Formats: sequence, C-alpha cells, structure tokens
Amino acid sequence: MGTLSSSLAGVAAQVSGRPRIYVDANLPAGVVGYMRLRLRWDVLYVVEHDDLRRARDQDHFRMARQFRRTLITLDHDYLDDRKFPPVESGGVLVLTAPVESGLIALIKRLDLELFRPPDSSEPAPLPLAGRKLHLHTGSL
Repeated sequence: MGTLSSSLAGVAAQVSGRPRIYVDANLPAGVVGYMRLRLRWDVLYVVEHDDLRRARDQDHFRMARQFRRTLITLDHDYLDDRKFPPVESGGVLVLTAPVESGLIALIKRLDLELFRPPDSSEPAPLPLAGRKLHLHTGSL
C-alpha cells in the first residue's frame, strides 16, 4: 500500500492534463509566475511550503518523483547521475541563463517543444520521466 501522496499523484496527473512541475527554491518567483499564469502549468514551488523550503537536494529529488512531477532547477548538482539517477525521477530540467528573461525564453521553448509538441493537442505531463536535460540560453 502506497502513501496518500503517492496515491493522489497519479489521480492528479490524469485529472490536470497539464505539465506537472516541481520547482526548487533557486528559481525566481517571476519565472514560476510565468509558468502558472501564462503557460497554465501545474507548479509546486517549494518556497511556498515551509516544510519543503529548506529541504536538501536529495529530498527535493525524491519528493518530485513521489509527486510525479518534473523537477526544474538552476542547481547544476542535479546533473550528477550518481547522486541523482535519472531513472529514479519524473525528469529533471537544469536551466542556465544570466537573467530572468533568458529563463523565461527557455521555459517558452520547453512548453512548445517538450510539454506541448505541435503534433499533439494534449500536453505531456511527464515527458522527461527517467531523463535529464540541461538547457542554457546558448542552446536557443
């Protein structure tokens, strides 16, 4: 028998039909707002939760998987496959940009190419399950 959160995570994924995202504390609030308001993503932002705000990276990685969400971060530590095995995740996106507008440009691209591919009318809630992707403004 699973936990309540693991049981509800699957139901929530089926009901929402939107990309399910777990954002750690180092992503700017403006970028999180853009994901929620402009792109209509289902975003869990750890800064808004006292029990998650100061968690260790390993805990964020585990919680994102438990909640069946793609982890988005600026923290390059998540690129270490020994500490954070991709197969044990709902997907990890590590973003790099010098300014917030660059992060938003990356997020827009992810929405168009990964979460809402042009050949599909339905968004893909966990398109990176079991994988990692490092995107930076030079990759645009």
